[in-house]
Amino acid sequence: MRMGVNVPNFGPGVSPENLARWAMTSEGLGFDLLMLSDHVAITSDVARQYPAPFYEPVTTLAWLAGMTTRIGLGTTVLIAPYRHPLLVARMAGNLQQLSGGRLVVGVGVGWAREEFAALGVPFERRGALTDELLRTLRVEWENEADYGSGRIPVWVGGNSDAAIRRAVRFGCPWHPLRFTMSWFREALPRVRGIVDGFGGPGLELAPRIYLQLTEKPVDDPDRRAGVGTLEQVLEDLEELRRAGSKTVVLDPYLGDPSETLRPEEAWEALAVLAAHRP
Repeated sequence: MRMGVNVPNFGPGVSPENLARWAMTSEGLGFDLLMLSDHVAITSDVARQYPAPFYEPVTTLAWLAGMTTRIGLGTTVLIAPYRHPLLVARMAGNLQQLSGGRLVVGVGVGWAREEFAALGVPFERRGALTDELLRTLRVEWENEADYGSGRIPVWVGGNSDAAIRRAVRFGCPWHPLRFTMSWFREALPRVRGIVDGFGGPGLELAPRIYLQLTEKPVDDPDRRAGVGTLEQVLEDLEELRRAGSKTVVLDPYLGDPSETLRPEEAWEALAVLAAHRP
């Protein structure tokens, strides 16, 4: 099972130097994938969770591609309705070439109403616009010879049944985010039902979970996956692997923007897990 790292590309501690250290640390520890989040207009609803400065992910990944050699690069998630599908196809295709075929494009429908308004994108059409993007990427990457060898991997992000259906329809891995293990277990029968309804093969999973290591076990029934002792986190990863996860992305950002000023704490947790990874 591959393991990735979600790097905070926002907040008071982010800078080119900080992002470079994140990339070199993640690659040096042997992780397989380095991923960034996406926002374009840092409106008040976005800023409450992900304050400026916010480094645009595709631009930043292109820069990080030049200073890394092995680690994969991706988005978790690129907000599909914010950019014209042909622009996304071109940017991602070029980045796939420039990085030597290391790109993964995770996409999602988005949630920030104020940001949608600022960009002039109808919030009510976000699902249809995401479908349009996925259709366009498929056509463009299959018909163009200059996007590198093979199709660029695309993940469909989101925890809703609509996201599961979208992943199944387009034959993409499903990328659920920051959930409890009890929620995940309850979601699996719905996944199987949706897959059976479409009559297709099984659905590959590529979840993103927290990473917070604690000294004592976390007994809260609402414990998020990836939160707890090393043993609890390793048990979560094993359960996700058995359920069909070929990649798991670790998210050490816990919600306080001041964390971005102290990345060493996250790097220490990543180092511990890297030494014990399944």
